[in-house]
Amino acid sequence: MSRRWTARVALAAGTAALVVLVVFAGLGSVVLMGVGWAGLVLTAAGGWWMLTHTGWIRGLAAILVVAAPLGVLILYATAGLLWVVLVSLALWAVAVSAGRAALVDDTAPGMPERSVGRARHPFLIMNPRSGGGKVEKFHLAERARALGAEVVVLDPDRRQDVAELARQAVRGGADLLGVAGGDGTQALVAGVAAEHDLPFMVISAGTRNHFAMDLGLDRQDPSRCLEALTDGVELRIDLGYLRAGEPADGNAERVFINNASFGVYAEVVQSPAYRDDKARTILEMLPDLLTHHSGARLSVRAGELTVDRPQAVLVSNNPYERGDPAGLGRRMRLDSGELGVLSVGVGNAAEATELLLRGSQGRGLTVAAAREVVVDADARVIPVGVDGEALTLPTPVRCRLAPGALRVRVPRDRPGVPHVAPPMDWRRVRTVALTMGRVAAGRETA
Repeated sequence: MSRRWTARVALAAGTAALVVLVVFAGLGSVVLMGVGWAGLVLTAAGGWWMLTHTGWIRGLAAILVVAAPLGVLILYATAGLLWVVLVSLALWAVAVSAGRAALVDDTAPGMPERSVGRARHPFLIMNPRSGGGKVEKFHLAERARALGAEVVVLDPDRRQDVAELARQAVRGGADLLGVAGGDGTQALVAGVAAEHDLPFMVISAGTRNHFAMDLGLDRQDPSRCLEALTDGVELRIDLGYLRAGEPADGNAERVFINNASFGVYAEVVQSPAYRDDKARTILEMLPDLLTHHSGARLSVRAGELTVDRPQAVLVSNNPYERGDPAGLGRRMRLDSGELGVLSVGVGNAAEATELLLRGSQGRGLTVAAAREVVVDADARVIPVGVDGEALTLPTPVRCRLAPGALRVRVPRDRPGVPHVAPPMDWRRVRTVALTMGRVAAGRETA
Protein backbone atom coordinates (compact mmCIF):
# COMPACT_ATOMS: atom_id res chain seq x y z
CA MET A 1 0.00 0.00 0.00
CA SER A 2 1.33 3.48 -0.90
CA ARG A 3 2.04 6.12 1.71
CA ARG A 4 -0.91 8.15 0.40
CA TRP A 5 -3.41 5.34 0.95
CA THR A 6 -1.88 4.42 4.30
CA ALA A 7 -2.38 8.03 5.40
CA ARG A 8 -5.99 7.90 4.21
CA VAL A 9 -6.57 4.73 6.22
CA ALA A 10 -5.18 6.54 9.28
CA LEU A 11 -7.52 9.49 8.82
CA ALA A 12 -10.51 7.21 8.22
CA ALA A 13 -9.77 5.05 11.27
CA GLY A 14 -9.22 8.10 13.49
CA THR A 15 -12.50 9.62 12.34
CA ALA A 16 -14.31 6.32 12.87
CA ALA A 17 -12.95 6.07 16.41
CA LEU A 18 -14.50 9.44 17.29
CA VAL A 19 -17.76 8.67 15.45
CA VAL A 20 -18.22 5.41 17.38
CA LEU A 21 -17.88 7.29 20.68
CA VAL A 22 -20.29 10.08 19.69
CA VAL A 23 -22.95 7.88 18.03
CA PHE A 24 -23.15 5.17 20.68
CA ALA A 25 -22.29 7.20 23.78
CA GLY A 26 -23.71 10.60 22.83
CA LEU A 27 -22.79 13.36 25.26
CA GLY A 28 -21.51 10.62 27.52
CA SER A 29 -18.53 10.28 25.19
CA VAL A 30 -17.03 13.38 26.81
CA VAL A 31 -17.45 11.78 30.21
CA LEU A 32 -15.95 8.54 28.92
CA MET A 33 -12.87 10.34 27.69
CA GLY A 34 -12.55 12.30 30.92
CA VAL A 35 -12.77 9.13 33.02
CA GLY A 36 -10.19 7.43 30.83
CA TRP A 37 -7.73 10.32 31.12
CA ALA A 38 -8.27 10.48 34.88
CA GLY A 39 -7.49 6.78 35.17
CA LEU A 40 -4.33 7.20 33.11
CA VAL A 41 -3.17 10.15 35.23
CA LEU A 42 -3.76 8.25 38.48
CA THR A 43 -1.91 5.21 37.12
CA ALA A 44 1.09 7.32 36.14
CA ALA A 45 1.14 9.12 39.47
CA GLY A 46 0.90 5.80 41.32
CA GLY A 47 3.80 4.45 39.28
CA TRP A 48 5.95 7.46 40.23
CA TRP A 49 5.10 7.15 43.92
CA MET A 50 5.83 3.43 43.79
CA LEU A 51 9.31 4.09 42.38
CA THR A 52 10.18 6.97 44.71
CA HIS A 53 8.92 5.60 48.03
CA THR A 54 9.33 2.53 50.19
CA GLY A 55 7.23 0.77 52.82
CA TRP A 56 3.50 1.40 53.14
CA ILE A 57 3.48 4.31 50.69
CA ARG A 58 4.89 2.04 47.98
CA GLY A 59 2.23 -0.53 48.86
CA LEU A 60 -0.60 2.01 48.52
CA ALA A 61 0.90 3.27 45.25
CA ALA A 62 0.98 -0.27 43.87
CA ILE A 63 -2.69 -0.66 44.77
CA LEU A 64 -3.47 2.61 42.96
CA VAL A 65 -1.61 1.44 39.83
CA VAL A 66 -3.85 -1.62 39.69
CA ALA A 67 -7.09 -0.10 40.98
CA ALA A 68 -7.22 3.00 38.74
CA PRO A 69 -7.42 1.23 35.34
CA LEU A 70 -9.56 -1.56 36.84
CA GLY A 71 -12.00 1.01 38.22
CA VAL A 72 -12.25 2.71 34.84
CA LEU A 73 -13.10 -0.59 33.15
CA ILE A 74 -15.75 -1.38 35.78
CA LEU A 75 -17.39 2.04 35.24
CA TYR A 76 -17.45 1.49 31.48
CA ALA A 77 -18.93 -1.99 31.91
CA THR A 78 -21.56 -0.78 34.38
CA ALA A 79 -22.68 1.89 31.91
CA GLY A 80 -22.91 -0.76 29.18
CA LEU A 81 -20.34 1.09 27.11
CA LEU A 82 -17.28 -1.11 27.51
CA TRP A 83 -17.62 -2.46 23.97
CA VAL A 84 -17.85 1.11 22.62
CA VAL A 85 -14.60 2.08 24.34
CA LEU A 86 -12.81 -1.08 23.18
CA VAL A 87 -13.91 -0.64 19.55
CA SER A 88 -12.95 3.03 19.63
CA LEU A 89 -9.55 2.24 21.11
CA ALA A 90 -8.94 -0.46 18.50
CA LEU A 91 -9.77 1.98 15.69
CA TRP A 92 -7.54 4.62 17.26
CA ALA A 93 -4.66 2.12 17.49
CA VAL A 94 -5.11 1.34 13.78
CA ALA A 95 -5.13 5.07 13.01
CA VAL A 96 -1.92 5.78 14.91
CA SER A 97 -0.15 2.73 13.49
CA ALA A 98 -1.16 3.55 9.92
CA GLY A 99 -0.37 7.24 10.40
CA ARG A 100 3.15 6.56 11.64
CA ALA A 101 3.71 4.10 8.79
CA ALA A 102 2.59 6.74 6.29
CA LEU A 103 5.19 9.15 7.64
CA VAL A 104 8.08 6.75 6.99
CA ASP A 105 10.08 8.02 4.04
CA ASP A 106 11.57 4.80 2.66
CA THR A 107 13.12 6.74 -0.21
CA ALA A 108 15.62 8.48 2.08
CA PRO A 109 19.17 7.48 1.09
CA GLY A 110 21.15 5.25 3.43
CA MET A 111 24.77 5.62 4.39
CA PRO A 112 27.00 5.77 1.30
CA GLU A 113 29.03 2.64 0.60
CA ARG A 114 31.84 1.78 -1.79
CA SER A 115 33.04 -1.49 -3.28
CA VAL A 116 36.37 -2.77 -2.00
CA GLY A 117 38.74 -5.61 -2.74
CA ARG A 118 39.19 -8.66 -0.58
CA ALA A 119 41.39 -8.29 2.50
CA ARG A 120 44.64 -10.24 2.25
CA HIS A 121 45.36 -10.69 5.96
CA PRO A 122 42.13 -10.38 7.97
CA PHE A 123 42.45 -10.83 11.74
CA LEU A 124 39.41 -11.71 13.86
CA ILE A 125 38.95 -11.92 17.63
CA MET A 126 36.13 -14.14 18.90
CA ASN A 127 34.66 -14.35 22.39
CA PRO A 128 33.25 -17.87 22.95
CA ARG A 129 31.04 -16.68 25.83
CA SER A 130 29.27 -13.89 23.99
CA GLY A 131 25.63 -14.36 23.08
CA GLY A 132 25.37 -17.63 25.00
CA GLY A 133 28.04 -19.33 22.91
CA LYS A 134 27.23 -18.18 19.36
CA VAL A 135 30.85 -18.58 18.24
CA GLU A 136 30.63 -22.33 18.76
CA LYS A 137 26.96 -22.68 17.81
CA PHE A 138 27.50 -21.16 14.35
CA HIS A 139 31.05 -22.54 13.89
CA LEU A 140 32.30 -19.02 13.31
CA ALA A 141 36.00 -19.72 13.90
CA GLU A 142 36.09 -22.65 11.50
CA ARG A 143 34.17 -20.78 8.81
CA ALA A 144 36.36 -17.69 9.11
CA ARG A 145 39.56 -19.70 8.86
CA ALA A 146 38.21 -21.45 5.77
CA LEU A 147 37.83 -17.99 4.22
CA GLY A 148 41.46 -17.14 4.94
CA ALA A 149 41.18 -15.22 8.19
CA GLU A 150 43.48 -15.52 11.17
CA VAL A 151 41.27 -16.16 14.20
CA VAL A 152 42.04 -15.81 17.90
CA VAL A 153 39.42 -17.36 20.19
CA LEU A 154 39.64 -15.76 23.63
CA ASP A 155 40.32 -17.95 26.64
CA PRO A 156 37.19 -17.75 28.82
CA ASP A 157 39.20 -18.59 31.96
CA ARG A 158 41.53 -15.58 31.84
CA ARG A 159 41.27 -11.91 31.04
CA GLN A 160 42.91 -10.83 27.79
CA ASP A 161 43.61 -7.36 26.43
CA VAL A 162 41.76 -7.41 23.11
CA ALA A 163 43.09 -3.99 22.10
CA GLU A 164 46.67 -5.20 22.54
CA LEU A 165 45.90 -8.37 20.57
CA ALA A 166 44.62 -6.15 17.75
CA ARG A 167 47.73 -3.94 17.87
CA GLN A 168 49.98 -7.00 17.70
CA ALA A 169 48.05 -8.19 14.66
CA VAL A 170 48.52 -4.80 12.97
CA ARG A 171 52.26 -4.98 13.62
CA GLY A 172 52.16 -8.47 12.07
CA GLY A 173 50.63 -7.16 8.84
CA ALA A 174 46.85 -7.49 9.38
CA ASP A 175 44.90 -5.36 6.90
CA LEU A 176 41.46 -5.90 8.47
CA LEU A 177 40.37 -6.25 12.11
CA GLY A 178 37.13 -7.84 13.25
CA VAL A 179 35.32 -9.01 16.36
CA ALA A 180 32.73 -11.65 17.14
CA GLY A 181 31.53 -10.55 20.56
CA GLY A 182 29.68 -7.95 22.53
CA ASP A 183 29.59 -4.23 21.83
CA GLY A 184 32.14 -3.47 24.56
CA THR A 185 34.73 -5.69 22.87
CA GLN A 186 33.73 -4.31 19.47
CA ALA A 187 34.45 -0.77 20.67
CA LEU A 188 37.94 -1.57 21.96
CA VAL A 189 39.07 -3.14 18.69
CA ALA A 190 37.25 -0.54 16.58
CA GLY A 191 39.39 2.08 18.31
CA VAL A 192 42.56 0.29 17.16
CA ALA A 193 41.21 -0.02 13.61
CA ALA A 194 40.41 3.71 13.51
CA GLU A 195 43.84 4.55 14.92
CA HIS A 196 45.52 2.73 12.00
CA ASP A 197 42.84 3.56 9.38
CA LEU A 198 42.11 -0.13 8.82
CA PRO A 199 38.70 -1.58 7.95
CA PHE A 200 36.77 -3.07 10.85
CA MET A 201 34.37 -6.01 10.58
CA VAL A 202 31.47 -6.65 12.94
CA ILE A 203 30.23 -10.21 13.55
CA SER A 204 26.89 -10.20 15.41
CA ALA A 205 27.78 -12.79 18.04
CA GLY A 206 26.83 -10.72 21.09
CA THR A 207 23.62 -10.76 23.10
CA ARG A 208 21.85 -7.62 21.88
CA ASN A 209 24.10 -6.62 18.97
CA HIS A 210 22.96 -2.97 18.93
CA PHE A 211 25.91 -1.89 16.77
CA ALA A 212 25.30 -4.70 14.28
CA MET A 213 21.62 -3.75 14.11
CA ASP A 214 22.44 -0.14 13.23
CA LEU A 215 24.80 -1.36 10.51
CA GLY A 216 21.99 -3.41 8.99
CA LEU A 217 23.68 -6.76 9.68
CA ASP A 218 21.97 -10.12 10.19
CA ARG A 219 21.56 -10.57 13.96
CA GLN A 220 19.91 -13.97 13.73
CA ASP A 221 22.70 -15.71 11.82
CA PRO A 222 26.11 -14.15 12.63
CA SER A 223 27.82 -16.43 10.09
CA ARG A 224 26.34 -14.23 7.34
CA CYS A 225 28.53 -11.38 8.56
CA LEU A 226 31.55 -13.40 7.36
CA GLU A 227 30.45 -12.72 3.77
CA ALA A 228 32.15 -9.35 4.19
CA LEU A 229 35.47 -11.21 3.81
CA THR A 230 34.65 -12.27 0.26
CA ASP A 231 32.02 -9.85 -1.05
CA GLY A 232 32.05 -6.73 1.08
CA VAL A 233 31.46 -3.01 0.81
CA GLU A 234 32.81 -0.29 3.03
CA LEU A 235 31.01 2.34 5.08
CA ARG A 236 32.58 5.40 6.69
CA ILE A 237 31.00 6.02 10.09
CA ASP A 238 31.52 8.25 13.10
CA LEU A 239 33.12 7.21 16.38
CA GLY A 240 32.46 8.52 19.87
CA TYR A 241 35.36 9.30 22.19
CA LEU A 242 35.18 9.78 25.94
CA ARG A 243 37.84 11.37 28.15
CA ALA A 244 37.48 11.41 31.93
CA GLY A 245 38.95 14.07 34.22
CA GLU A 246 40.68 17.33 33.47
CA PRO A 247 42.96 17.53 30.41
CA ALA A 248 45.94 17.99 32.73
CA ASP A 249 45.26 14.55 34.22
CA GLY A 250 46.48 12.95 31.02
CA ASN A 251 43.79 10.24 30.92
CA ALA A 252 43.52 8.38 27.62
CA GLU A 253 40.39 8.60 25.53
CA ARG A 254 38.06 5.63 25.31
CA VAL A 255 36.05 4.79 22.21
CA PHE A 256 32.31 4.15 22.31
CA ILE A 257 30.36 2.84 19.33
CA ASN A 258 26.87 3.01 20.88
CA ASN A 259 26.50 5.19 23.95
CA ALA A 260 27.65 6.30 27.37
CA SER A 261 25.06 6.42 30.16
CA PHE A 262 25.15 8.47 33.35
CA GLY A 263 22.91 8.75 36.39
CA VAL A 264 20.33 6.29 37.68
CA TYR A 265 21.06 3.34 35.40
CA ALA A 266 24.82 3.64 35.79
CA GLU A 267 24.47 3.89 39.58
CA VAL A 268 22.26 0.79 39.81
CA VAL A 269 24.41 -1.51 37.68
CA GLN A 270 27.47 -0.59 39.76
CA SER A 271 25.87 -2.04 42.89
CA PRO A 272 27.43 -5.35 44.01
CA ALA A 273 23.93 -6.71 44.65
CA TYR A 274 22.72 -5.99 41.10
CA ARG A 275 24.00 -9.22 39.55
CA ASP A 276 22.43 -11.41 42.25
CA ASP A 277 18.98 -9.80 42.35
CA LYS A 278 18.39 -7.14 39.70
CA ALA A 279 14.73 -6.38 40.46
CA ARG A 280 15.20 -6.07 44.21
CA THR A 281 18.31 -3.91 43.84
CA ILE A 282 16.52 -1.54 41.47
CA LEU A 283 13.51 -1.18 43.77
CA GLU A 284 15.76 -0.54 46.78
CA MET A 285 17.98 2.05 45.09
CA LEU A 286 15.51 3.96 42.91
CA PRO A 287 13.74 5.98 45.65
CA ASP A 288 16.93 7.72 46.81
CA LEU A 289 18.37 8.08 43.30
CA LEU A 290 15.21 9.55 41.74
CA THR A 291 14.74 12.04 44.61
CA HIS A 292 18.46 12.99 44.64
CA HIS A 293 18.92 11.70 48.20
CA SER A 294 21.84 9.62 46.96
CA GLY A 295 24.05 9.51 43.91
CA ALA A 296 25.91 12.33 42.23
CA ARG A 297 24.11 15.46 41.07
CA LEU A 298 24.85 15.78 37.39
CA SER A 299 25.08 18.73 35.05
CA VAL A 300 25.25 18.49 31.26
CA ARG A 301 26.59 20.91 28.67
CA ALA A 302 25.81 20.10 25.04
CA GLY A 303 26.78 23.02 22.84
CA GLU A 304 24.76 25.99 24.09
CA LEU A 305 22.35 23.75 26.03
CA THR A 306 22.79 23.25 29.78
CA VAL A 307 20.78 20.76 31.84
CA ASP A 308 21.08 20.76 35.65
CA ARG A 309 20.41 17.82 37.94
CA PRO A 310 18.99 15.31 35.46
CA GLN A 311 18.37 11.85 36.85
CA ALA A 312 19.65 10.06 33.76
CA VAL A 313 21.71 11.07 30.74
CA LEU A 314 22.49 9.11 27.58
CA VAL A 315 25.13 10.35 25.13
CA SER A 316 25.11 8.36 21.89
CA ASN A 317 27.27 8.01 18.82
CA ASN A 318 24.72 9.68 16.50
CA PRO A 319 21.15 10.37 17.67
CA TYR A 320 18.60 7.62 18.19
CA GLU A 321 15.37 7.80 16.22
CA ARG A 322 12.61 9.73 17.97
CA GLY A 323 9.85 7.29 17.00
CA ASP A 324 11.11 4.52 19.29
CA PRO A 325 9.86 4.21 22.88
CA ALA A 326 11.75 6.72 25.06
CA GLY A 327 13.73 7.70 21.99
CA LEU A 328 15.82 4.57 22.07
CA GLY A 329 16.24 1.65 19.72
CA ARG A 330 17.78 2.33 16.33
CA ARG A 331 20.00 4.83 14.66
CA MET A 332 19.20 5.15 10.98
CA ARG A 333 22.57 6.77 10.32
CA LEU A 334 25.99 6.54 11.90
CA ASP A 335 27.50 9.34 9.83
CA SER A 336 25.54 12.45 10.83
CA GLY A 337 28.55 14.01 12.54
CA GLU A 338 26.72 14.67 15.83
CA LEU A 339 26.33 13.05 19.23
CA GLY A 340 22.81 12.35 20.43
CA VAL A 341 21.87 13.59 23.90
CA LEU A 342 18.91 12.26 25.87
CA SER A 343 18.34 13.64 29.37
CA VAL A 344 15.56 12.75 31.81
CA GLY A 345 14.70 14.86 34.83
CA VAL A 346 11.42 14.26 36.67
CA GLY A 347 10.81 15.96 40.01
CA ASN A 348 7.29 14.90 40.99
CA ALA A 349 4.24 12.86 40.05
CA ALA A 350 2.84 15.64 37.83
CA GLU A 351 6.01 15.75 35.72
CA ALA A 352 6.09 11.95 35.53
CA THR A 353 2.48 11.96 34.29
CA GLU A 354 3.26 14.63 31.70
CA LEU A 355 6.23 12.62 30.45
CA LEU A 356 4.05 9.53 30.09
CA LEU A 357 1.27 11.36 28.27
CA ARG A 358 3.32 13.68 26.06
CA GLY A 359 6.41 11.53 25.50
CA SER A 360 9.22 13.47 23.84
CA GLN A 361 7.18 16.70 24.23
CA GLY A 362 7.17 16.42 28.03
CA ARG A 363 9.19 18.87 30.10
CA GLY A 364 11.09 16.06 31.81
CA LEU A 365 12.74 14.86 28.61
CA THR A 366 15.45 16.80 26.81
CA VAL A 367 16.60 15.65 23.37
CA ALA A 368 19.50 17.35 21.62
CA ALA A 369 22.46 16.85 19.31
CA ALA A 370 25.97 18.28 19.58
CA ARG A 371 29.55 17.66 18.50
CA GLU A 372 30.77 17.70 22.12
CA VAL A 373 29.05 16.96 25.43
CA VAL A 374 30.46 17.53 28.93
CA VAL A 375 28.94 15.72 31.92
CA ASP A 376 30.05 17.06 35.30
CA ALA A 377 28.95 16.30 38.85
CA ASP A 378 29.34 17.32 42.48
CA ALA A 379 31.45 14.18 43.01
CA ARG A 380 35.06 13.47 42.04
CA VAL A 381 34.13 10.16 40.42
CA ILE A 382 30.85 8.91 38.96
CA PRO A 383 29.61 5.57 37.58
CA VAL A 384 29.36 5.46 33.79
CA GLY A 385 28.07 2.73 31.49
CA VAL A 386 30.09 2.69 28.26
CA ASP A 387 28.71 0.33 25.60
CA GLY A 388 27.34 -1.86 28.37
CA GLU A 389 30.56 -1.87 30.43
CA ALA A 390 30.21 -0.57 34.02
CA LEU A 391 33.00 1.90 34.80
CA THR A 392 33.84 4.46 37.50
CA LEU A 393 35.40 7.60 36.02
CA PRO A 394 36.71 10.92 37.35
CA THR A 395 34.76 14.07 36.49
CA PRO A 396 34.21 15.91 34.28
CA VAL A 397 33.57 13.43 31.47
CA ARG A 398 33.95 14.86 27.98
CA CYS A 399 32.37 13.12 25.00
CA ARG A 400 33.23 14.09 21.44
CA LEU A 401 32.50 12.75 18.00
CA ALA A 402 35.06 11.98 15.30
CA PRO A 403 33.19 12.13 11.97
CA GLY A 404 34.05 9.36 9.50
CA ALA A 405 36.76 7.98 11.77
CA LEU A 406 35.96 4.28 11.24
CA ARG A 407 35.94 2.22 8.06
CA VAL A 408 33.45 -0.64 8.47
CA ARG A 409 33.44 -3.66 6.15
CA VAL A 410 29.96 -5.18 5.77
CA PRO A 411 28.48 -7.78 3.41
CA ARG A 412 27.13 -6.40 0.15
CA ASP A 413 23.97 -8.46 0.67
CA ARG A 414 22.61 -7.75 4.16
CA PRO A 415 19.17 -7.15 5.73
CA GLY A 416 19.70 -3.39 6.09
CA VAL A 417 18.52 -0.99 8.76
CA PRO A 418 14.71 -1.11 9.19
CA HIS A 419 13.05 2.28 8.89
CA VAL A 420 11.71 3.55 12.20
CA ALA A 421 8.25 5.10 12.16
CA PRO A 422 8.40 8.72 13.41
CA PRO A 423 6.10 10.06 16.14
CA MET A 424 2.50 10.59 15.14
CA ASP A 425 1.77 13.96 13.55
CA TRP A 426 -1.79 14.36 12.28
CA ARG A 427 -1.01 17.47 10.23
CA ARG A 428 1.72 15.66 8.34
CA VAL A 429 -0.52 12.63 7.84
CA ARG A 430 -3.22 14.87 6.34
CA THR A 431 -0.62 16.47 4.07
CA VAL A 432 0.59 13.07 2.86
CA ALA A 433 -2.98 11.92 2.22
CA LEU A 434 -3.84 14.97 0.13
CA THR A 435 -0.64 16.41 -1.31
CA MET A 436 0.84 13.17 -2.60
CA GLY A 437 -2.37 12.49 -4.44
CA ARG A 438 -2.23 15.91 -6.12
CA VAL A 439 1.42 15.43 -7.05
CA ALA A 440 0.64 12.05 -8.61
CA ALA A 441 -2.30 13.53 -10.53
CA GLY A 442 -0.11 16.36 -11.78
CA ARG A 443 2.45 13.90 -13.10
CA GLU A 444 -0.24 11.92 -14.91
CA THR A 445 -1.56 15.12 -16.55
CA ALA A 446 1.92 16.13 -17.60
